[in-house]
Amino acid sequence: MEQITANLLIIIVTVGMSLYALSNLSVFESWLMNPVAINRNREYHRFITSGFIHADFMHLFFNMYTLYSFGDFIEQVFIQKFDNDPKLGSVAYVIFYIVAIIVSDLPTFFKHRNDRNYNSLGASGAVSAVIFGAILFVPTAQLGVFFIPMPAFIFAGLYLAFTYYEMQRGNGFINHSAHWYGAIFGVVVMIVMYPQVVPSFIEQIINWRPFN
Repeated sequence: MEQITANLLIIIVTVGMSLYALSNLSVFESWLMNPVAINRNREYHRFITSGFIHADFMHLFFNMYTLYSFGDFIEQVFIQKFDNDPKLGSVAYVIFYIVAIIVSDLPTFFKHRNDRNYNSLGASGAVSAVIFGAILFVPTAQLGVFFIPMPAFIFAGLYLAFTYYEMQRGNGFINHSAHWYGAIFGVVVMIVMYPQVVPSFIEQIINWRPFN
């Protein structure tokens, strides 16, 4: 029987927690990323639980499908880093994922720690860390974005530009800050783990067909 990957386990836990929270309003509210509750009541668990719950089924599906598409690759990156030890590498991947949830929400926490009406939730910050970590290794891989094919590095540039623009506007209910800082966290961690990925990233883009 094939072993369940840590990435698949994260997806299963996230789906389970999300469905449970959606069916239980009091649990849902106690797991939200609410900066005031963290700041005043020291409910630090919210930094993590908020990354495992979602606003609705579409929000959950989109994040988990994206994590399913990219997560196994990054888990293998960690396994390779730890001398191909699947247990150690998978544990490191889970730690990376959870830390990404926390780090991506820290700027939001400091910005809204006195705003009692602010809430956010979802795995998008950690998922962004996984996506951008993967793009660093394979920047010319083709991605289908709203059925439009494009190289991963072009998607990354457009995504960061759009996210930064929306983050500065500060409108709407999407936590663009978590997306931005999650993506940056993923890139930084991969560069620290594999410094050689930077020249490889540049070389792949230079050798990409349109530039030949």
